[in-house]
Amino acid sequence: MDISRIREFFPILDQAINSYPLAYLDSAASAQKPIQVIEALKHYYEQDNANVHRGVHTLGSRATEAYEGARIKVAQFIHAKRTEEVIFTRGTTSSINLVASSYVREICKEGDEIVVSAMEHHSNLLPWQQAAKATGAVLKYIPLQADGTFSIEAVENTITDRTKIVSVSHMSNVLGIVNPVKQIATIAHKHGAVVMVDGAQSIAHLKVDVQELDCDFYVFSGHKMCGPTGIGVLYGKKTYLEQMEPIEFGGEMIADVGLYDASWKELPWKFEGGTPMIAGAIGLGVAIDFLEQIGLDVIEAHDKQLTRYAVEQMKQIEHLTMYGPVEGRVGLVTFNVGKIHPHDLATVLDMYGVAIRAGHHCCQPLMRHLGASATARASFYLYNTEGEVDQFLFALNKTKEYFKEV
Repeated sequence: MDISRIREFFPILDQAINSYPLAYLDSAASAQKPIQVIEALKHYYEQDNANVHRGVHTLGSRATEAYEGARIKVAQFIHAKRTEEVIFTRGTTSSINLVASSYVREICKEGDEIVVSAMEHHSNLLPWQQAAKATGAVLKYIPLQADGTFSIEAVENTITDRTKIVSVSHMSNVLGIVNPVKQIATIAHKHGAVVMVDGAQSIAHLKVDVQELDCDFYVFSGHKMCGPTGIGVLYGKKTYLEQMEPIEFGGEMIADVGLYDASWKELPWKFEGGTPMIAGAIGLGVAIDFLEQIGLDVIEAHDKQLTRYAVEQMKQIEHLTMYGPVEGRVGLVTFNVGKIHPHDLATVLDMYGVAIRAGHHCCQPLMRHLGASATARASFYLYNTEGEVDQFLFALNKTKEYFKEV
């Protein structure tokens, strides 16, 4: 993997912050975009800008071909059985809300169970809270171990015959660990429950095969995998998507409209009301081309190696606490340094050109479990180097000198 060559595709990385070279270590929040994606967006707006599906003119035909071509790329990328099982949304949050507001509210009744874990991002927690309130279902949590992870035994003890859906993250945005979602799906299916996997973090680092995982729904966002913002994907098995009703109504998603009733288009378009995220979908398709050209196995190996390097170096820093398991991390390290508030830490690191995340990372229940109100997080991706990790470590030590209490 030629990192220097890969970095040439990311124009944003070629800049200085406070006279230091930019070390962007916040890809878990949003990845940077290669020039191929940027040019694809530019080309669409300069050459093909038109609405899709409706027009028979040349621009409309080209836009439709590119938009639906992106759907084919996504289906192949995640190994969906059918192209119509890929629904374009605004992002992971929209995808989860669609399932929670349509499928789950229809199948759940009082006393049924919705199972999640306390390590989940708020986007994979709040929709289920609201669905439970609306239906009378019981929201149950897979118990966490001291390090924030959960065991398969805990999963087995939590899911029952009353469980209707289990929704867990494929990879934690705080701990960086990969959850055993295939085993979870096997357990859930034995009890007649369906399984949703939040792939917002994993989609950028791991090869994803939804058929091999045997999940019923898989959701992710384009912006974390080098694609544009404002585009996401809901994959669902056809049998479940066909049971679901749309939650947004308007143009594009209808088959026929009368004065008092209407019927919907077939999959996937019944869930894509209004003008869709055309440019975003096209850009996502180009991002997939880019990632596949490098190879997801190569990206995963690089990200794991960089994480291991960072962890080993951070172990040597006094008063530094890392959260979650040391082994098995992919792409990120979450930590605190002494009594320095993470926001202060991130501010000083920025003075040295290092961009990290600070806060509760939209995981307040997990933060409370770990005994921290907030943490700092450095996350790595395919364009990061060991030199940038060294710059990060240098900045950490400078921050400790700045705050003399640690």
